[in-house]
Amino acid sequence: MEASTEAPNRALTKIRFSELDPPLSEPILGALTKSGFNYCTPVQAATIPLLCKFKDVAVDAATGSGKTLAFVVPLVEILRRSPDKPKPHQVLGIILSPTRELASQIYNVAEPFISTLSNVKPMLLVGGLGVRADMKKIEEEGANLLIGTPGRIFDIMDRMDILDYRNFEILILDEADRLLELGFQKQINSILPRLPKLRRTGLFSATQTEAVGELAKAGLRNPVRVEVKTEAKDELASASSKTPLGLEMEYMICEADKKPSQLVDFLTKNMNEKIIVYFMTCASVDYWGVVLPRIAALKGFSIIPLHGKMNQIARGKALASFTEISSGILLCTDVAARGLDIPGVDLVVQYDPPQDPNMFVHRVGRTARLGRRGRAIVFLLPKEEEYVDFQRIRRVPLQERICSDDVPDITPQIRTAAKKDRDVMEKGLKGFVSFIRAYKEHHCSFIFRWKELAVGKLAMGFGLLHLPSMSELKNHSLFTHGFVPAEDVNVEEIKYKDKNREKQRKRNLKARKEAELEQPKFNKPKRNPKESVTRKQTAKQRRAVQTVDDAEELDRDYRALKKLKKGTIDEAEFAKLTGAEDF
Repeated sequence: MEASTEAPNRALTKIRFSELDPPLSEPILGALTKSGFNYCTPVQAATIPLLCKFKDVAVDAATGSGKTLAFVVPLVEILRRSPDKPKPHQVLGIILSPTRELASQIYNVAEPFISTLSNVKPMLLVGGLGVRADMKKIEEEGANLLIGTPGRIFDIMDRMDILDYRNFEILILDEADRLLELGFQKQINSILPRLPKLRRTGLFSATQTEAVGELAKAGLRNPVRVEVKTEAKDELASASSKTPLGLEMEYMICEADKKPSQLVDFLTKNMNEKIIVYFMTCASVDYWGVVLPRIAALKGFSIIPLHGKMNQIARGKALASFTEISSGILLCTDVAARGLDIPGVDLVVQYDPPQDPNMFVHRVGRTARLGRRGRAIVFLLPKEEEYVDFQRIRRVPLQERICSDDVPDITPQIRTAAKKDRDVMEKGLKGFVSFIRAYKEHHCSFIFRWKELAVGKLAMGFGLLHLPSMSELKNHSLFTHGFVPAEDVNVEEIKYKDKNREKQRKRNLKARKEAELEQPKFNKPKRNPKESVTRKQTAKQRRAVQTVDDAEELDRDYRALKKLKKGTIDEAEFAKLTGAEDF
């Protein structure tokens, strides 16, 4: 969260934290001043007094509005009023967050305020590492405030009878709509009954969906609704806008084979800025993460990949690295689209529009936060232009930026990189396949029609040397016009740049050839026409076989899940065992 020591800007009110009623304690005011927070944002001015007066709140506020402090400050004040010194395993408060990164950010924002409480021990609980390590730490050090993801917190609550909730004071559900979208309804419904009904509850969300409303009914007692929106930025935006003030948003229409060159041109023209580039799939992030650093125009740029299939340590390092630098590029999926407050982001590039249209606003909300100015651009294919009108209807107006005609074509550089390193070639194929399959699942399928994709140009945009063998190309006759296979190259002979991987590849090839030589070849016997023809299975028989196969697959997945929960395998191994890494 960004501080402001000056008079209120357009994102702040004229209300100082010291003027709130009921008044905040001196230690909290001191921590706010030390962090540079003097004036409240609208959501803070409205919410903090309500929670401090022991009201339940359901808060609907645009991204970048300062929601984190809106619940951290009153939470700490409520815990300060607790009459008795908490025992080590007495849980007084819980903050639930949809992602590990956001939970870690909340923990870091809350730390200086929680440190004003001499006897309260906070504990960050997120997945990615073994649950036993968290349990051991709680047993040894205690935990009075749990901050984390619903899955890990429920797991801890379910396993640890030592934790006491009888004096529980406050529950916060941050990004409630996202908590439900990610499938945490079951864990939340299991957590709520374990907590006393006479507690304070705050539900914070950027969008109040029907599901969020149902959650509010289940978890809140006579809540006060707080709704804070930004002013309209133009006549198209009706009375309010979902995007931050000071944000300039553009769109660019260009063919799929031109997108990489336009991206590189755009990045080089903004080389001194802090930029986030969003892709639709993890495989695309992996691919462009190895390709872009090899482009001559981007030499020396700090390029950092981040996506949900990276292990927790790698994700944490990537986010920390991008947070610390003053200029550079973060390549990511929607794992970094919500809640995260990365300071100083100047520009957001949506190379691929998100599958879920609600994520569009959250992506652009990473810039222009708390009154700062920022820019955002989305790249669209010619047949996706209806998306502009779709966003205008949703109060997200976009201005057109003309595609440059004189930018250097980087496709030869991408193909050269693929010819020199098998890893680049394979990542390109995987990224291409994953993009098409993600495109098929687009929520706005009436605009993003996958059967009308110009696959040939898309493959050129990925810099592929050849088209992959995939059912979507074979069975649906997708439009492959425009693809020119690379000449004078045998893809089987392309080597890994990594010597160890290349040695392993050669060993695998040798073993495969030996196995083929050892396996006897049988001529297919001719069928006697007089013999009775085996009848095809009925639909019922096929379903019975499928049911057995499904049960075996579920059983394998369940065993893998138990290993993951015990901490004997990590998420990467779990993904490999269950086949999730292929998507």
